[in-house]
Amino acid sequence: MIKSIADLYNINGQARKMAVVACQDHEVLEAAVESYEMGLTEPLLIGDKNKTYEIAQNIGIDISKFEFIQEQDIVKASEIGVKLASSGQVDFLMKGLVDTSILLKAVLNKDWGIRKFKLLSHVMIYQVNTYHKLLFLTDGGMNLQPSLEEKVDIINNASLVARALGLKEIKVAALAAKEKVDPKMPATLDAGKLKEMYLEGKFAEDIIVDGPFALDLAVSKQACEIKGVNSMVGGDADILLVPNIEMGNGIGKAITYLANGESAGIIIGASVPIVLTSRADDKKTKLNSIALGNAIAINSVHDEF
Repeated sequence: MIKSIADLYNINGQARKMAVVACQDHEVLEAAVESYEMGLTEPLLIGDKNKTYEIAQNIGIDISKFEFIQEQDIVKASEIGVKLASSGQVDFLMKGLVDTSILLKAVLNKDWGIRKFKLLSHVMIYQVNTYHKLLFLTDGGMNLQPSLEEKVDIINNASLVARALGLKEIKVAALAAKEKVDPKMPATLDAGKLKEMYLEGKFAEDIIVDGPFALDLAVSKQACEIKGVNSMVGGDADILLVPNIEMGNGIGKAITYLANGESAGIIIGASVPIVLTSRADDKKTKLNSIALGNAIAINSVHDEF
């Protein structure tokens, strides 16, 4: 079982092939090379060869051993990467110097795209000294204001990541601003309905859903005791399900910048994992995300990805 982000680097298994789309990006390229040197991946670079080799020379890294597909047009580069994934020639994708919308448009193409499930969603994992285990946060990166049905898909997607990292029991906290259902607060209504669906057996047996929870109840047993909340999830959540992208973005950036948390991120719902990081993320976060993509590619059940 993966108990820390460092454990992602110690998974036994053959290095997986990773296509880097629009590879002419300093930190993405550096992270890809380091992932190769650590035995995590076999990078396949797609992009502007002249610019990429210029970057490599300037930062002192060797990319001569990598397979390279020359394509300056980022739309066509995205298409090439997705088609390689669709045909099984690569095990996962990484976004380079290409807009997220362009890459995802290729992923969702009806003729040759790689969407596997109804919804694509973003999952971050965080390691922070003030919490006793890894936290999975979803969705603070893709879905703006998900519906109840979409929240079900987001839970199921995040649970695939949790299973790939070895969790046998997955505790999901449906977040809102308070712990009671309030008709004036839609997030609490959805959280209450998700809990009802769990009690009715509509999720997989390894998933436990509770809510609505304010953040303190999801991560603090003391807060649960003070407020009289008795819950299997309270104070011990694995997955934080946020009601909208603003809450997810805010929690994630607070963990990173105020609590010095370490993180990795992935897009789930396609036939292969997709490493998609922010331009503001440092090389370490990008490398962590590659390690996460590799871990999912190695450990996931075949019919799930």
